[in-house]
Amino acid sequence: MDNFKSGVDTLFIMAGAIMVLAMHAGFAFLELGTVRKKNQVNALVKILLDFAVSTVAYFFIGYSIAYGVNFFASAEVLAQKSGYELVKFFFLLTFAAAIPAIISGGIAERAKFNPQLIATFILVGFIYPFFEGMVWNQQLGFQAWVKDLTGFEFHDFAGSVVVHAVGGWLALPAIILLGARHGRYTKDGRISAHPPSNIPFLALGAWILAVGWFGFNVMSAQTVDKLSGLVAMNSLMAMVGGTIVAWAMGKNDPGFSYNGPLAGLVAVCAGSDLMHPMGALVVGGLAGALFVVMFTLVQNRWKIDDVLGVWPLHGLCGALGGICAGIFGQQSLGGLGGVSLVAQLIGTFAGVLIALIAGVIVYGLLKLLMGLRLSPEEEFDGADLTIHKITSTPDRESSW
Repeated sequence: MDNFKSGVDTLFIMAGAIMVLAMHAGFAFLELGTVRKKNQVNALVKILLDFAVSTVAYFFIGYSIAYGVNFFASAEVLAQKSGYELVKFFFLLTFAAAIPAIISGGIAERAKFNPQLIATFILVGFIYPFFEGMVWNQQLGFQAWVKDLTGFEFHDFAGSVVVHAVGGWLALPAIILLGARHGRYTKDGRISAHPPSNIPFLALGAWILAVGWFGFNVMSAQTVDKLSGLVAMNSLMAMVGGTIVAWAMGKNDPGFSYNGPLAGLVAVCAGSDLMHPMGALVVGGLAGALFVVMFTLVQNRWKIDDVLGVWPLHGLCGALGGICAGIFGQQSLGGLGGVSLVAQLIGTFAGVLIALIAGVIVYGLLKLLMGLRLSPEEEFDGADLTIHKITSTPDRESSW
């Protein structure tokens, strides 16, 4: 029976890993559809290479920092328990690799390729697993301190804060240090829209992300005996709440309509195992509203050129989700209880602070040492031709 359970658990978490791996295709197509046509190839290649670099960084460094586990034992040892520990690494890697995938959307269309790969290695190898270990593996006594202070640990079931808020707040310094795309804002105060290049691809990316998210949330249980249909239902309701509110507030804009479900899903991750489905619907709606309002403010009033809106979507909605888990997870609001609003505020603030400081240091040093941005001529030609020497749809065949 032990062997059977190990096999079932391995299959369970491997299915989750594959679903979250598929989400990276969603990241790629969401970015491809949002950026201008001359940067579509760059979006596709960047997400793929970021995932590959993340795998190496997390395999050799990050996973050991977070969980104190390495893979230098023999294959015979690694294959024990149906290889469950290996597949668990695969699953958690797909979470870690979401960090550069999130950042990619904010810095699109004007960032150099190689400095971002270096940033990816540093962030996934050192920064992300540092906070991941604090929250999910009791490291540095953080959770024990929070529990002593509030009576409960900081609760982040599937990473509203650990993954999304951290990714979004890491992205913010990079976006600001890069500066806006050329022509986005003029000296006389006008704003050039730079509309999405391909709404169908944008929508496809959002759909792939939404479907994969059920692996992201449900399989965060990591073993079959901890599986909860409540997580799936709450994910669904938050997705729907975010969609409806973002569509209504966004006045039929397809970009808002398709980012609304993602906002809801980001926010529900933390408390998806605790909330009542009606609470999850409200949380999703709040996240959809927050995204629309803050994306508009960031782009139009504050003139921060966050191409995909990753700071509002992941940074702010992720933080909202961490806090809402401490509100809608309470038994008085139909939740299962076992959470503290104060603990959620502390954990969320810690994630935001660590990410913000790390983002300033990593991207500040890279800007100083290597430069982060393409030249004006390269940006004008587009990252596709500048970096990859080909466009997404070449206009003619070769001449030989």
